[in-house]
Amino acid sequence: MSSLGHWWDREQKHIVSSENADAGHEHEESSVWDVVVVGAGPAGASAAYAAAVAGRKVLLLEKAELPRYKTCGGGIIGYSRDALPPGFELPLRDRIHAVTFSLNGRLARTRRSKRMLFGLINRPEFDAGLVEQAQKAGAELRTGATVSRVEQHGAAVPDRRTVAVVLAGGETVLARAVVGADGSAGRIGAHVGVKLDQVDLGLEAEIPVPPTVAEDWAGRVLIDWGPMPGSYGWVFPKGDTLTVGVISARGDGAGTKRYLEDFIARLGLAGFEPKISSGHLTRCRSEDSPLSRGRVLVCGDAAGLLEPWTREGISFALRSGRLAGEWAVRVAEAHDAVDARRQALNYAFAIKAGLGVEMSVGRRMLKLFERRPGVLHAVLTGFRPAWNAFAGVTRGTTSLAELVRSHPLAQRALSVMDRKAQTAD
Repeated sequence: MSSLGHWWDREQKHIVSSENADAGHEHEESSVWDVVVVGAGPAGASAAYAAAVAGRKVLLLEKAELPRYKTCGGGIIGYSRDALPPGFELPLRDRIHAVTFSLNGRLARTRRSKRMLFGLINRPEFDAGLVEQAQKAGAELRTGATVSRVEQHGAAVPDRRTVAVVLAGGETVLARAVVGADGSAGRIGAHVGVKLDQVDLGLEAEIPVPPTVAEDWAGRVLIDWGPMPGSYGWVFPKGDTLTVGVISARGDGAGTKRYLEDFIARLGLAGFEPKISSGHLTRCRSEDSPLSRGRVLVCGDAAGLLEPWTREGISFALRSGRLAGEWAVRVAEAHDAVDARRQALNYAFAIKAGLGVEMSVGRRMLKLFERRPGVLHAVLTGFRPAWNAFAGVTRGTTSLAELVRSHPLAQRALSVMDRKAQTAD
């Protein structure tokens, strides 16, 4: 039996043996939200939309004022587009048809496609648009609301069907279910007990450029495999601004900063003053990390859900947020602790069976990339099936997991690359 099957059986046995009691008095229904979502990024907005579309009373809490800046390349791949609310118009800043790959500034090669590979957005516009869709579906937004803790037991909780979300200042908001989408360092992930086994540092600069420079980059991105194990840099064009960034494993902040500075200089962009310079830690969950606790679910960055190799997180946020919103509705409808746990377990199973499989393949790709980035560069730039696979992943017609699972050629190619990397070591 697979590890996923063992996990499922173990959790089902735990449910059967759980205490089946819902003591306490019923709180006045009008004062309790069906679903409270904490965090109004792509994951939280998607969760709020999914729950509101189902006709539930939904509150979306966000500590910042919107729109707000987020360190992010802003690439929208096919899986992200597919997970958007119906009718949502992407505020695209560019449509990408070409990718230049380089190996720490060397061996640059550009691959082109007649069909669009992916789109580029600015996160403030994108996030605000998703929140607006959630509001149109019936969710209520409250900004400037910082969550200090979540309680599922104690004096603040009127009955076993209720979760207390305590805000800074002492105000308490009651809900039948809570979705945590407040980032990897947020309160809800800590409450659930999310465990993280990969932490990376991303540094980014938003650089305004003159029209002649912007024209040279239009429709094309650069991906540079970096000097540190597992690192890479990117240039994403967005009209009159280039988003330039690098990412590497946390632990060598000075080295990551040097990589960004050298990268910008090598591109001939050092003479342009960035309008924004920022940094952000991305965190991947460990495979056995919980995704729920009682009536509280986590999704997106709060759950440590992103692709470990590329650190792509928007599609993981949108997809996990939608699932969290849908299953939060079922948790809210649960009349006892056993049923609530069963619905939360179903959410966790859906995540593990889908996004979890993609993450497992991404971890394997990252290990290969850390050992021998040159092998991966050579394959992507010199082996057409590998480029076609890359294009398929960006368009959303396939995923890394589907490639490895469904195509013997991809399985053999990954095994060959793995062996070459080990031999080179």
